[in-house]
Amino acid sequence: MKPTMRRLLCTFTAAAALSATAPALAAYPDQPVKLIVPWPPGGSGDAVGRQVAEALSAGLGQTVYVENQAGASGTIGAASMVRAQPDGYTLFLASSSTNSAAPNLLAKLPYHPVDDFVPITLASVVPSVLIVSAKSPYQSVNDLINAAKARPGRMSYGSGGMGNSGHLSAALFAYTAGIQAMHVPYKGNAPATVDLLGGQIDFMFDNNPVALVQGGKARALATTGEKRSAVLPEVPTFGELGLPGVHLVTWFGLAAPKGTPKAVVDKIYTALESGLAKTDAGKRLSSLGVEVETQPPAKFQVFWKSELDRYRDLIKMSGAKAQ
Repeated sequence: MKPTMRRLLCTFTAAAALSATAPALAAYPDQPVKLIVPWPPGGSGDAVGRQVAEALSAGLGQTVYVENQAGASGTIGAASMVRAQPDGYTLFLASSSTNSAAPNLLAKLPYHPVDDFVPITLASVVPSVLIVSAKSPYQSVNDLINAAKARPGRMSYGSGGMGNSGHLSAALFAYTAGIQAMHVPYKGNAPATVDLLGGQIDFMFDNNPVALVQGGKARALATTGEKRSAVLPEVPTFGELGLPGVHLVTWFGLAAPKGTPKAVVDKIYTALESGLAKTDAGKRLSSLGVEVETQPPAKFQVFWKSELDRYRDLIKMSGAKAQ
């Protein structure tokens, strides 16, 4: 075949493919969209996923439903998503757990934490809050630090498990403040909270202690966010207390399988922003201590990669191992 004819044939083929794809993209979405949430119903991740789905439904003008695929620190749901068709009809609630912590804790993953995903937008961030029992003698972060320095290695803190946000926040706090404290990992935040309130451990970091604090059961001393929480406005940030290095948030965002068309990705991002403005989903998240924050795809991709590196350093510093 002559070169000119070959070029013409290639041009015709590309044009035909583009013309066939364009109507499909323009019609997207013409059927319900599935959002995989890799945690069981009822937890904080599920709550974020359901509010994101509601906002996205409003923005897309199409039903977006949640499918919980829990297990293995969220990696089961993530693996399911990367095997889906890259057509925009299967989305994933990615997080610092599935795409920052797990890749640095687990020797093997059924997916690549970056290459198998198309980041769409950040959806929310959740700072951790340093809490003690309401019966604790510690009234401030300085009280806690001074007591820990007076009793090196004898104070203890709990978490919902090795490498989770509570563990890493506490390890970062101890490192930055120059104190030694014993880590007591639990099988979830609930049993850790029980022991905190009972006085078996001295402190812990919790992503959602609003009910405990407002109910008078726990005392909040500081938050790891960049700004004060809207629902706990009296609680200072670590930055305000002279410890700006104690900054760590749990993040949630939307992702799609590798190969999802850019036009679809852009449409989903725009739809989420629009939907958050149309619904009360953002307000409901704020009432839980969740900060709504969106980012365009390109910016989210940079954030995604930087958090993977950051968690690698944090996990190494904390000595966390997979349980």
